[in-house]
Amino acid sequence: MARRLFACFGKSASAATTSDRIGTADVAAEEQRRGGAVLVELFSSQGCATSLEAELLLSRLGRGDFDEMGLPPVIILAHHVDYWDYMGWKDPFGSSLATVRQKAYVEALKLDTIFTPQVVVQGKAHCVGNDENALLGLIRDAPRCPAPTFQATFRRPSPDSLQVSLTGALRTKVDNYGANVMVALYENGLVTDCARGENKGRVLSNDFVVRKLEKLCTVKDVSAKKIVSGTVNFPLWEGFHGSKCSVVVFVQSTSHQVLGSQNFELPNEI
Repeated sequence: MARRLFACFGKSASAATTSDRIGTADVAAEEQRRGGAVLVELFSSQGCATSLEAELLLSRLGRGDFDEMGLPPVIILAHHVDYWDYMGWKDPFGSSLATVRQKAYVEALKLDTIFTPQVVVQGKAHCVGNDENALLGLIRDAPRCPAPTFQATFRRPSPDSLQVSLTGALRTKVDNYGANVMVALYENGLVTDCARGENKGRVLSNDFVVRKLEKLCTVKDVSAKKIVSGTVNFPLWEGFHGSKCSVVVFVQSTSHQVLGSQNFELPNEI
């Protein structure tokens, strides 16, 4: 499934009103103790046959199947790209913004092509997404930064929106080149019956699927202790269930290096 620009690789390559639904969360103590998580980003598509193995590998990683190997904690985001939609199956979670994000990594990492499945670790290194040994090696060797100490407040100002307010310290100094504080809303436990394309007839399972990604703020020349605050508003989709979703906050430099990340589960009452 190769093209001059694109490639799909295997291993060889209640009573309360909505405005009253408020919850708060803090960074996990274990994540703090161990010095911060490693951000693992998968670029995938339901239209790519070899992405299925990568999706399974990342789901196993997320549920702790490799914990006995002494790896650092991880935070996982799966970005579904849209450039395979023309092959007969339109990925319901595919996004042109995910494609743009992957292209930015292709440029930053000085790669010759864009492909799925691809994993990018801490914004600094990449591998084919279904290469288990390469992925675990990148996680083990990844540069680590302290986790931010954000506190999060969640509101449902309307039935079809989620508001996330964040306040805390980045715990990593940001230089004059600046960095973006990004907020991702992702969903687990997605199941799709694929009727066409390379995965025709298969039942596809996807976790950590980024449904929304927004910028909280841009910071420049700030100390690790400086308090940063902001709010993002996410439009919600039909069938949204807070119990299946989580929020990730991460700091990313202009050179695309991830300077820290933090995961929040949504409150039950949201």
